[in-house]
Amino acid sequence: MTASVTDQVALDRIGQIAINVKDLARAVRFYRDTLGMRFLFEVPNLAFFDCGGVRLMLSPPETPEFDHPGSILYYKVADINATFAALKGRDVAFIDEPHLIARMPDHDLWMVFLRDSEGNTLGLMSEVRR
Repeated sequence: MTASVTDQVALDRIGQIAINVKDLARAVRFYRDTLGMRFLFEVPNLAFFDCGGVRLMLSPPETPEFDHPGSILYYKVADINATFAALKGRDVAFIDEPHLIARMPDHDLWMVFLRDSEGNTLGLMSEVRR
C-alpha cells in the first residue's frame, strides 16, 4: 500500500517571507535602522533580514500581478507598551494604540498596528501573563 501525499508531507516551518517594497533603499533603512532588524545581505533588487530564524526578503514586485500589499505580519514583542513608545520615538506611523484583543486563561493578548516605510501594515503582539 502506498502512503498518500498528505501522509508524507507536513509543512510546519516558514523559511522566508517576502515583503513588497517600492523603494528598496528606503525600506532597508526602515527595517534595519528604525525597527532594528538584523540585516543579512543585499543583492540587486533584494535585501534580506533575520527575524528570529525566519528570513525576511524585501523586494520590488517582479511583475504587476504581485504589486499589491502583503499579508499582515505579526511580530511578537515582550512589552508592547515599551515597544510602542520606542518606535513612536523613531517616528513610526502607528494606525492605533496598544489594545487588548483577548483574555486567555493564563494571559492577555495585546496588539497594535503600524505602517512600514512602504505602506505595508505590520502588527505587534504581546502575550501578557497575569
